[in-house]
Amino acid sequence: ADSREVSEGFLFAAMPGTQTDGAKFVAAAIANGAAAILGPESALESVNGAATCIVAENPRRAFALAAARFYGIQPEISVGVTGTNGKTSVASFLRQIWQVLGHGAASIGTVGVMMPEETIELAHTTPDPVVLHKILRDLVEKRVEHVAIEVSSHGLVQCRTDGVRFSAAAFTNITRDHLDYHATFEEYFAAKMRLFSELLAPGAGAVINADCPEAGEVIAICRARELNVCSVGENGQSLRLVKHERHGMGYAISVECDDRMHEILLPLVGEFQISNALVAAGLAISTGAPVDYALRALERLRGAKGRMDMVDMTDTGAPVFVDFAHTPDALANALSALRPYASKRLVVVFGCGGDRDRGKRPQMGEVATRLSDLAIVTDDNPRTEDAASIRSDILTACPDALEIGDRASAIAEGIKLLQEGDVLVIAGKGHESGQEIDGVKHPFSDHDVARSVLREACNA
Repeated sequence: ADSREVSEGFLFAAMPGTQTDGAKFVAAAIANGAAAILGPESALESVNGAATCIVAENPRRAFALAAARFYGIQPEISVGVTGTNGKTSVASFLRQIWQVLGHGAASIGTVGVMMPEETIELAHTTPDPVVLHKILRDLVEKRVEHVAIEVSSHGLVQCRTDGVRFSAAAFTNITRDHLDYHATFEEYFAAKMRLFSELLAPGAGAVINADCPEAGEVIAICRARELNVCSVGENGQSLRLVKHERHGMGYAISVECDDRMHEILLPLVGEFQISNALVAAGLAISTGAPVDYALRALERLRGAKGRMDMVDMTDTGAPVFVDFAHTPDALANALSALRPYASKRLVVVFGCGGDRDRGKRPQMGEVATRLSDLAIVTDDNPRTEDAASIRSDILTACPDALEIGDRASAIAEGIKLLQEGDVLVIAGKGHESGQEIDGVKHPFSDHDVARSVLREACNA
């Protein structure tokens, strides 16, 4: 789909996009040796016999199905995970469960392609069809037969996962996000539902977090498609969370399944991780894992990188966490989850990304001022926007917050202010290894900065 990557004999997909139109690059693709051009009829008018024209009403879907056929083989079990929050954790947890059960397993998503022996970085949560289907083929060649794929709303609208033979899929939750791309929240929700209403074949598994407000609507869509619904959570019918109590840096949970009670020690910080773990267990069970084994494997889970990830503690014992929370709901979950661990103050360092939904900025500020004791507003990924303007949008709802534009300085200040009994969470970027400013990506890691500050404090 990128004319610059076309070589002799290639097919070029000239697809309409939100930023530009692939039709503009048909001539360049032909000059580079394209033998065929795929696209809507309007994109093919300039070909004039220089290449074979393939007209498609939905060129994105046709392109994805072509990529699936071109690469041919896929893992025996592929599952999709969609929702606003929790996709990365669920995919990571499911990969770990499968590995505990002896399967060659991988996950594909925000933190890259996670395999038993290596990790490959990706540009997008859900890769484009050619990249995705090549990865799936390569996984099979590496004897990986179980894969969990994060499926974003962008990926669903753009048909990136069409052609993947999903055995099951999961819905975690839905809250405000990506309204810079989707016109309305309803459109955003409809995009998520395409995974269940169009991509899953009848008889496939559908694992639903029954505790989110939209669960009933999602389940109705799944049943209309004759999917095998597995609902999980306190309101779940398949894996019902009966009881949970904080246990050290984790939870003791009781889960009922098929009239049997299972007692599990879940080694994860954050109450919302219980839901993610149960969704992952539901996916494992829906794809053939014995219930007892899948639930017992939860006791061996490790959090996904940058998801409620404890970096270290200060010399007074105040823990420092890094979390990917970059939506109002995710930030609220993170702060609520860490509140019980703060006997004194809960401190948060956060910002908002540029060139994205501006409406959520004051919402993030409101959450921070309501649920933390001290908020430090800093830069996230300003991208091409003015960073000070982004911070100003946030500060309208949290005027008492500290404003420190430079993210490294903000993290250092947050750690410097910690006292015994305090907890700090650095939110928004999680696993990311770069910060995009004025369209340029600079090396930056919340983990590395926090570790460096803590190390210097120890040596002082």
